[in-house]
Amino acid sequence: MTESAAVTESATPVRERHDLIDALRGFALGGVLMVNLASFSLYEFLPDPARSALPTAAFDALALQAMELLVNIKFITLFSLLFGLGFSLQMERAQASGGLARFVRRMLILLVIGLLHSWLLWWGDILLTYAVVGLVLVCFRRAPGWLLLACGLALALVVPPLLSPWMREILSAWPKQSEAYAGALQAFASASPTQALRGNLEMASWARVSNWALLCFVLGRFLLGYWAGRRGLLQRPSGHRVLIARLFWGGLALGAALTWLQFTQAGLREQYAWLDTEASKFAIRVLLRGGPLALGVAYAAGFALLFLRPGWQRWMCMLAPMGRMALTHYLLQSMLGVVLFYGIGLDIGPRWGVAGWLAAWMLIYSGQVALSHWWLARFRFGPVEWLWRSLTYGRLQPTRTARPVLA
Repeated sequence: MTESAAVTESATPVRERHDLIDALRGFALGGVLMVNLASFSLYEFLPDPARSALPTAAFDALALQAMELLVNIKFITLFSLLFGLGFSLQMERAQASGGLARFVRRMLILLVIGLLHSWLLWWGDILLTYAVVGLVLVCFRRAPGWLLLACGLALALVVPPLLSPWMREILSAWPKQSEAYAGALQAFASASPTQALRGNLEMASWARVSNWALLCFVLGRFLLGYWAGRRGLLQRPSGHRVLIARLFWGGLALGAALTWLQFTQAGLREQYAWLDTEASKFAIRVLLRGGPLALGVAYAAGFALLFLRPGWQRWMCMLAPMGRMALTHYLLQSMLGVVLFYGIGLDIGPRWGVAGWLAAWMLIYSGQVALSHWWLARFRFGPVEWLWRSLTYGRLQPTRTARPVLA
């Protein structure tokens, strides 16, 4: 989502480096959109009886199961790993040029963009969290690789289950999910912009507090992405083919095993009493957090291995322009989601269930890929990337180009 994911001071050819990272980011953004459309379409807020009454209920049940296996959490994991990798490269470049002031300014601008997006458009914004965690990442700039891995895994897997009992007690008086979702459905289905805005602000506040573990989720993945950036895994994939292959097969095997555990652990606890102890349940919670992380790593590694094959690379590069405009497209997805599904827009709502949001996903994502090619054939940056870069550097950046360049 940033130019940082494509910049380094190494002697690796720019084209190899940029195309893989940007294409992978474009791929990740497609999965993020698919998941986010659950809330844009208001389907996420429907109670179970209302979902069962939809004409698409039979298809929806199968589609949700497939998404749980293949998409949910995996693509935001991939997106966060790439963001961490990008921040690491940008930070190292800033250090090489004599300071981190530009990097910090860049994060503060992203924080403002995230606040505006969260308050005025979509409560589920991730940019604010990314900006805050990006600033925290500065503290790890001198950490050795083993410490990045250890802290990343601990934050992603162990810290949330450790804190969960205390956080449940602290949040016991906080509105339950069913209450928050009922209010959100009423607000977002309304034709009143004032009611929709009020509902968005309430949901944004509720989500930030209720989903407190998101900070650990993102920081853990940022640190793992930082480690990958330091190793040059995606900048120089041909030199790390063996390690990338091990990450792919290991992540795939581990992710599949832990996904199986996710669907069977309740029955196993009933069958084996020793699995129902507090220590065993804590270990299971840690392991279940590892499944999406392992599969997210496998997706990234598998994509890189395919990219190293010339026949695949040509097709996968079709996603690179999408990745170079990822910030613009992320915000555009929110705008389109509101316009299509909310009561203040076309008011499609959740009436077509998961089938409706998958149809919207195909139209939006394919349209954004096409728009990216058209735009970057004429301009140097996506519009929001241009604004972000201009504010960071304190001067207007050139816009037009005779050929696409890397943002």
